[in-house]
This record gives sequence, C-alpha cells and structure tokens, in this order.
Amino acid sequence: MVQEDKKRYSEEELKEFEVLISQKLEASRNELNYIKETLSKRNDSGTDNTSGTSKLLEDGADTSERENFSQLAARQQKFIQQLEAALVRIKNGTYGICIDTGKLIPKERLRAVPHTQQTIEAKLKRS
Repeated sequence: MVQEDKKRYSEEELKEFEVLISQKLEASRNELNYIKETLSKRNDSGTDNTSGTSKLLEDGADTSERENFSQLAARQQKFIQQLEAALVRIKNGTYGICIDTGKLIPKERLRAVPHTQQTIEAKLKRS
C-alpha cells in the first residue's frame, strides 16, 4: 500500500483518530471518577465499629481493596495523560509517527492503541 511512502496522516484521517481518542478519553475520565468515588466511600469507616477478629479480617480486606483501587486510579490517570498527549500530537501534526523509526504507525495499531508512539517493530526492539 501507499502507506509506506506517506510521512503523515491526512487531516481527515487525523480527525478520525481525534474522535476515537476523545471518546476513549471521556470513558476513561468517567471510569476514573467512578474509582475515586468508590475510594472515597471506602475511606468512610461507617458507623459499624464492632470489635472482634472478624473486624480485623474485614479491615485487612478493606485495606487490600483500597490499595487495588488506588493502583487502578493511578493507571487510569496515566492512560488519560497519554490520551491527552496524543491529542496534542494530532494538533501539532506529529501523531502516528514512530518516535524511534520516523515511520508511519499503521492505522490498525493506532485504532487498537491510539496513544502509542511506536510501531510494533520498534516496541519489540525495545523489549
């Protein structure tokens, strides 16, 4: 295909990616808000302050669950930042260009991982 000779995606193609990224960004922000709400509810100790060994087990499970939610929130925040950076690359015309090889990243890869900055080949070389 001609894609190997192309150096950049057209305005129309970039618009398609911008819509895709914006949709993912909105969904990701909603998910992050849900996680944050869940975390804030988990931080409420509630009024049930019974003592005993079952309470100790519950506290341990709650702590573990809070840690999991915190990690989820951190990953989601990082994903949102990567999507926002991808939108900046669309605006400045560098979106879809591999940072290692300078080649155009295939559309299929960008649709699957719209925030990527590398072709599969470059990613595998780094690993």
